[in-house]
This record gives sequence, C-alpha cells and structure tokens, in this order.
Amino acid sequence: MMLLGYLFGVPSERRLVKEIQVNVAYRWFLRMGLTEKVPDALTLSQNRIRRFNNSDVFQQIFDHVVLQALGQGMANGRVLYTDSTHLKADANPRKAVNELRPEGVSEYFTQLNDAVEADRKKREKKPLPTARKTPKNDAVKNTKVSPTDPESGFMHRDNKPKGFFYLDHRTVDGKHGIIMDTHVTPGNVHDSQPFIGRLERQVERFGLEPVAVGVDAGYFTAALCHLTQDMGIALVPGYRRPHKGQNEFQKKHFRYDESRDVYVFPADELLIYSTTDRNGYQHITVQTRQCANGVNREGNVRRTTRPRKR
Repeated sequence: MMLLGYLFGVPSERRLVKEIQVNVAYRWFLRMGLTEKVPDALTLSQNRIRRFNNSDVFQQIFDHVVLQALGQGMANGRVLYTDSTHLKADANPRKAVNELRPEGVSEYFTQLNDAVEADRKKREKKPLPTARKTPKNDAVKNTKVSPTDPESGFMHRDNKPKGFFYLDHRTVDGKHGIIMDTHVTPGNVHDSQPFIGRLERQVERFGLEPVAVGVDAGYFTAALCHLTQDMGIALVPGYRRPHKGQNEFQKKHFRYDESRDVYVFPADELLIYSTTDRNGYQHITVQTRQCANGVNREGNVRRTTRPRKR
C-alpha cells in the first residue's frame, strides 16, 4: 500500500485507502479480492511509523530493481549523470525561527586537507597552520529553521525559488537513463557534499566500473576533482563562462605544459607554481615585469587554477 502511494503520488493515507477500495488494478497489485476489506488509514499509518520508519526495506527494493536493470543490460554503470532537484517542503517561509545548529564543514575536509599537505610537502612548502574549521569543531551558527518541518532547509540560490526545500540528489545511467541512486538532503546542503559518498556506494553495491561522471558546474570543486581522480573516474562538469575581471587575458589564453608542470603565457613566458592553498587550488605567478604588465596593471599577478581534468 505504501509503494502504491509513492508510485502514484497519493500524499494522503486516507485518500489512498479510498482509492484502493474502488481501484481493481490496485487490488490486483495487493493480491486482494474484490470483496476483501481494505486496512484502514490508521493501521497503515501505524505500520509506517513503527515498522518502516527506521527500516531499509525500501532501499533494498530500490537496489533490487537496479540489479535487475544491470542484469538485463538496461544499464551498465559506465557513464553516470548526477544532479539535484529541489522539492518544496510543506512549510511557510515567513514562519521561521533562528536556532543554533552545528556549523557544517565539508564532508571531504580530511581527504582534501591530506591531499593539500601532500602536495605542499612534495613541492617543499611548509605545512599550513591548523584550520579553524575541523570535523571535531563544536562551532554553531544561527540557522533559519521551520517549526512545521525542522528537517527541511532554507534554500537561497540564484535563479531558484526561496524558501524551505529538500534536495533530491539523483544519479542516472547514461545508457538508457535508469535511475541508479537517489538521496534526499535539506535544501541548504550544497550539491557537491553527498556526491562522493553516493558514488562510492553505487560502485560498491552494484560492482560498477564507471569511466566518467557528468555533473553541472556547481559540482566543479577542488575536492571532487581530486577524489574522482583518485577513483580513476573522469569528472565532466558543465561549462561555466568565466568572469574576465580586470585582466586582459583569460584562462583560455594560457597553455599547460604537463612535462614541465608550468603554464605558458601567450608571449611564451612561463607562469610558475607558487603555492597550494587550503581549498586545494594551486596558485601560479608570473616571473617577469613584461608578462605581469600584460595581465594586470599591478604587475604582481596571482592566478588561481582548479585541479586539472584528465
């Protein structure tokens, strides 16, 4: 009965019971006779709360369907596409309270920090000072919370509706669009945060060997570039038009020389590695006044580059 409600979008348990009473197809699915009494809404509600609230039975059913799709060749897990969809919470955005909640840190803090320190050590740079935000930090911050639905999150993004939402993070297979994974978070969680954890789960649970993952530009972060590269998977993000700013030249005008690990300026001047910051970005600097003047009138340029894609 619960599956019928989810599959056909029946939000009310009372309404679902009434529809099952008169819908022959629903009765057939439930293996119920035409005259058999349908359990009342209270029974359904109590079962949902007591039997299924902390159960993984629905995840097991979902995984079983994915395994069937893989077994029948409808999916192969070679190329996966991930994005999130906002789902409106049943909460009034004008009725909210501020609560002190733990200040979240990146789920990839430890992995990214280790990678940054390894890169700095390889290039004979001093270790960075201890970060203020660590996974063990008990810092809290004021967060807008809905009294009606405190598990939702207040979403405030460009070109998106504002209010209390959930995010449905969904991954589909590139062969026929079969849904491989779905995961729900509050609306104020960044898209990239649950990505690696859900990708690792799919690889382990279904034995996948993906070669590439397609994502939109919001997932293009240093942490995801590094972690997907470690997994041997190509991260293919959407294109984001760069902001030119005050510089005469843009990133597209610089060529990367992999053999020397340097960037080449259009005038054949070299831009040399300077340092790696805490966020995992490598900074490169110009070496001559002539090259500096061509890029920035101050003559002391710091270029920040994202980790290179394969």
